Amino acid sequence: MSCNIVINRYVQSGDFDSARKVFDEMPDRNVATWNAMVAGLIQSEFNKEGLCLFSEMHELGFSPDEFTLGSILRGCAGLGSLYGGRQVHAYILKCGFEFDLVVGSSLAHMYIKSGSLKEGEKVIDSMPARNVVAWNTLIAGKAQNGYPEDVLDNYNIMKLAGFRPDKITFVSAISSCSELATLGQGQQIHAEAIKAGVCSVVAVISTLVSMYSRCGCLEDSVKAFAESKDVDSVLWSSMIAAYGFHGRGEEAIKVFEKMEDEGVELNDVAFLSLLYACSHCGMKKKGMELFDMMVKKYGLKPRLEHYTCTVDLLGRSGCLEEAEAVIRSMPVKADAIIWKTLLSACKIHKNADMAIRVAGEVLKVDPHDSASYVILSNIHASAKRWKDVTEVRKTMKDNNIKKEPGISWLEIKNQVHQFCMGDRSHPKSMEIDLYLNELTAEMKLRGYTPDTGSVLHDMDIEEKENNLAHHSEKLAIVFALMNTIEGTPIRVMKNLRVCEDCHVAIKYISQIKNREIIVRDTSRFHHFKKGSCSCGDYW
Repeated sequence: MSCNIVINRYVQSGDFDSARKVFDEMPDRNVATWNAMVAGLIQSEFNKEGLCLFSEMHELGFSPDEFTLGSILRGCAGLGSLYGGRQVHAYILKCGFEFDLVVGSSLAHMYIKSGSLKEGEKVIDSMPARNVVAWNTLIAGKAQNGYPEDVLDNYNIMKLAGFRPDKITFVSAISSCSELATLGQGQQIHAEAIKAGVCSVVAVISTLVSMYSRCGCLEDSVKAFAESKDVDSVLWSSMIAAYGFHGRGEEAIKVFEKMEDEGVELNDVAFLSLLYACSHCGMKKKGMELFDMMVKKYGLKPRLEHYTCTVDLLGRSGCLEEAEAVIRSMPVKADAIIWKTLLSACKIHKNADMAIRVAGEVLKVDPHDSASYVILSNIHASAKRWKDVTEVRKTMKDNNIKKEPGISWLEIKNQVHQFCMGDRSHPKSMEIDLYLNELTAEMKLRGYTPDTGSVLHDMDIEEKENNLAHHSEKLAIVFALMNTIEGTPIRVMKNLRVCEDCHVAIKYISQIKNREIIVRDTSRFHHFKKGSCSCGDYW
């Protein structure tokens, strides 16, 4: 048996000490031997050791081939070493490997993974030919950098170019449908994944569970999950998160208990999903028990995200002082998000004094956080303290801080329609306004009273009501009512939290029009049906 085969076997089993011993005792080494050691170290995430061995190889006069360079570039990507990757790129150009498919794909991956998407795209564009790996590198890079529309465009171009998507492609494409909440596209890509025979792959199933959940189709998430027999913790955590996002805390707990019974590994991601589920269902006692269990029973170290969920859990339950104590005593540094979580709870429970103090903490961390100013304005407006509202607005103006506009969107017949608050740019805006006015009049006859308390301006009642009537989610829902068949569920996504007035109004609309209306905001999903909401007014 050759030494190269022995080294490969040791490397594949993770026994690097034995592999290195055989390697060091070899009288003659060739490039294949060096490649086996370098690739084995980097594949097992010993990136620094792999790069050091490459340097040793180079110093001893061995010329790396395309496989060596591919491994080294993956090592640089693993370390996020853009500087090191650029040095390897220079060497590639010097040695004439720039047109090799393996090297080109690895080089693009290094740039994208190290945060330089444009350089990665440039490498791929310069390749004389692309393979599936190159396409996947580009598509995954776009997904990871927050360009879901580009992902879906490139996915379609890839297919038109004659390449067959694989499991990696499908994960990126389905994730992008999840990000955009484009159910129609997601269903189409799911069908293509079935045809490609990759729907038994755990990563694909997990992505499908998340996609259907984020598009408002919890039943399809459950169906995708049920079709898998795998005991993968990521998949099970995705199902817990799906239940939590839809306010189904009891079901989330049942999945967790089944995980324990079946011996599925419980990691910090699973507990994060559980805490989220509990916080959105008012399950304070259970949530705190799970936090203790995570630390004491499973020995897992809470991350900042776990503490944020705990603060949310306590804050929503009205335990504001306890929530603040968690932030001030936790062993990790607080960020703006955890303080904003408490600030939102202060608004819900109308604790103005604490809100002012907590807003100060947010602005210490992030002086340009517009959401904190808006929440403060809302609190002052609710109390009719217009002078304080004006002062907050002036501070925002002086510091060039702009409120994030409310945007809602929905998909009808595979086309996405987007609406902004007070939007008059839509070609059907006049018809939408007319329909909305008629609907609002009918809602008032049934007892609806616009909640003008938190409108930020000191204006008369009629102006305030008009301001509320044209919130983006109302415009989107009216457009859907005008353009879908009676009885069809309406699914709307929003980039901000649904305000109290819209929440009440949508309950009335669901009853008047006998429609199920599903709204996803930044907090959770709301399923409106027959005049009530699945959140039980707890969000």
